[in-house]
Amino acid sequence: MSIRPVKHESIARPTMEGAGVHLHRVFGFGDPSLTDPFLMMDDFRNDEPQKYLRGFPWHPHRGIETITYVLAGTVEHGDSLGNRGLLGAGDVQWMTAGSGILHQEMPQGDFAGRMHGFQLWANLPSSLKMTAPRYQDVKSADIPVAIDDDGTAVRVICGSFWGKSGPVDGIAAEPVYLDVSVPPGKKKVLPVDTYRKAFAYIFAGSGTFRDASKPFGVRVEKEVNGEELNIRDMSGNRTLVVFDTGDQVTVQAGDQGIRFLLVSGKPIEEPVAWHGPIVMNTREEIMQAMRELQNGTFIKSGH
Repeated sequence: MSIRPVKHESIARPTMEGAGVHLHRVFGFGDPSLTDPFLMMDDFRNDEPQKYLRGFPWHPHRGIETITYVLAGTVEHGDSLGNRGLLGAGDVQWMTAGSGILHQEMPQGDFAGRMHGFQLWANLPSSLKMTAPRYQDVKSADIPVAIDDDGTAVRVICGSFWGKSGPVDGIAAEPVYLDVSVPPGKKKVLPVDTYRKAFAYIFAGSGTFRDASKPFGVRVEKEVNGEELNIRDMSGNRTLVVFDTGDQVTVQAGDQGIRFLLVSGKPIEEPVAWHGPIVMNTREEIMQAMRELQNGTFIKSGH
């Protein structure tokens, strides 16, 4: 067994998308190999309706899958295929854009005006870039929860974990997508397939993910009177932690506990050509998609 050291750590950055939605970008539009097969992730969390109600009006996608996980509020969605739906707290939507789709997503807050959720983009391999679009909408009640003896709770959205299997299936990257809550002060070892890229995104509480190069949960800040002064080094809200290789992730929860997404997937390791919501393998394929958007042939008949 080998603990995965931390390869990269960063804080989600505030940005605006859609028609003026204030959100935090966890990663994206950088080096896609760092999180391959995952391309981008946004944390859309806001308590001020004027900062999210204008939503994400009609826009295209091709060559990717989008995973929307709602924690508070609702997201109303519709698309060019006639699909309509409403995602509520705890619900998940996995959309395979494939050959192309036009859709819109309009967030609405809960009774207190709160809106919170995540959207993750997963790449499709070249062999599936032009597959037929499809949706998987999953209600919160259908997502299994695995609870360990120490109170650690894991919602299994996709993949298998601790004997539970998530309801989302048939995804190209064969991802494992978990919502993990570790109680205050507890240390937890979580298995991760050796051959997958993996990252954690903390969105509540704080904790330390073990780095094999230093003592657990502690960094040496300075020396006082010849003695090392050790200060606990905790990662907190809106922190992305990307792991190196290994088959386990270890986390030490802080005084308030920690809640984070733990996501892993099989790397695709193909060239990435990226233009906004369209991700292909070559610049020529991107140009083709743009021409099809202009001449009205983007949506494929029979799909």
